[in-house]
Amino acid sequence: MLWETSNLDADEGIRFRGLTIPECQAVLPTYSGKTGDGEPLLESLIWLLLTSEVPTKEQADSLTAELHARSELPSHVVPLLNTLPKDMHPMTQFSIGLNAAQTGSKFAKAYADGVPKTDYHLYCLEDILDVFAKIPEIAATIYRNVYFDGVVTKDQSLDYSGNFCRMLGYNDPSFDELMRLYLCIHTDHEGGNASAHTTHLVGSTLADPYLSYSA
Repeated sequence: MLWETSNLDADEGIRFRGLTIPECQAVLPTYSGKTGDGEPLLESLIWLLLTSEVPTKEQADSLTAELHARSELPSHVVPLLNTLPKDMHPMTQFSIGLNAAQTGSKFAKAYADGVPKTDYHLYCLEDILDVFAKIPEIAATIYRNVYFDGVVTKDQSLDYSGNFCRMLGYNDPSFDELMRLYLCIHTDHEGGNASAHTTHLVGSTLADPYLSYSA
């Protein structure tokens, strides 16, 4: 299987677009703006994976703003999550939440409207960015419902990872850095694991990204 965005080696570890994790830490923009001072912004690694280019801090920040702008969930999603039993497995809840957000799928609407097949990828990318933007609140709502009071507080003055930490209920810069590292190293694993394979399989039927990821 050809997979351009990453390569996972049993001895060397993972490379993202040819860069090892230490190399990513050395060249990708950080929250402070000084390369090498802290962990890479998740947005900078997403940029690298999508374009094969190392972004500037300004480019990474523009992706942060784009994702924040796309992050609002349909109004029925959080009330639905709030009705689920606390002892329901979190991944079951997550699948339900993402499926519920599918009402906003741009690909599904475009497909129903009969757009040309040559344009499918445009609407698929729109959905992928929307899903990426929306899943932190879905995950945080489940976490806060299961373990705490269900209250989710956002801070969109921060990057993707920092805002996610605030939604989880953590307000510690060192935890923000840990989350940036954790999310970065789990962005892409050569596309061959079970969840990635399932997403490809479901997506190959022209199901939209919401349904493909939630499977």
